[in-house]
Amino acid sequence: MPRTIKAPPPSKPAYFWWLLANLLALCFALVSWFVCLYIFQNPEVPQNYEILRKLKRAPELKRYVVLDVPNGTARGPQELYKRFFGGSPEERARVNGLLMRNYLTNFEKPLLLTYIEGRYQIDGVRALTGNDFFSPGVVIRAQALVKPDEFTAESPYPVVIEYVFPTVDEAAARKFKTGDILEVSKSPNCAAVVHVDKARKDDDEVLLLTVIPIAYGPYQIGKSSSFNIEPPTELRPGAGFPVFK
Repeated sequence: MPRTIKAPPPSKPAYFWWLLANLLALCFALVSWFVCLYIFQNPEVPQNYEILRKLKRAPELKRYVVLDVPNGTARGPQELYKRFFGGSPEERARVNGLLMRNYLTNFEKPLLLTYIEGRYQIDGVRALTGNDFFSPGVVIRAQALVKPDEFTAESPYPVVIEYVFPTVDEAAARKFKTGDILEVSKSPNCAAVVHVDKARKDDDEVLLLTVIPIAYGPYQIGKSSSFNIEPPTELRPGAGFPVFK
């Protein structure tokens, strides 16, 4: 009985493999483009910032002075509380991402740009280290003081700030004392909110804001003391906030 010999399956034409290779290359190019776009548009993500830093493409902070800082809203303690205290942790995370992106990109799109104002009583001071968002510098923790009305003495208000100064002056931390009053205004201080959180203080929940001045030059303390602040050259978004853990 003669054997039946099956014909070999037809081979795929050459253009099939050429088309497949081009489709794979196109997919790879699209994925690479979207990844690069995500990295460059979201430098506030610590991993993205680290990649940009290694590529020497990390954004550099602009040296603003008082006269050319971006337009923003100045708010006192009571307005800050109303603006930032509410909201879920997820909403605060989104706000903090925008605030940090704004800071890193020199407020090209000044969404939510807020300058703090008011009187704050210092309750903590320390020098910044290599484990902080930037160094060298000094950070001051202080609580807002508010007068309920013109006939009542000012009293602590549930808003606490971390005022972070980028400075190479090693003596800057010694120029602030616990109990001193820090008076902050939009001009000349230009202290911008970069992080929003909540904390416990004396068994009460308070609004905790991290602020960084974005107008550089001499920072005056009283009438006889000052130190110079300059844009930090190396940032560590992975260090996170708040600064006082």
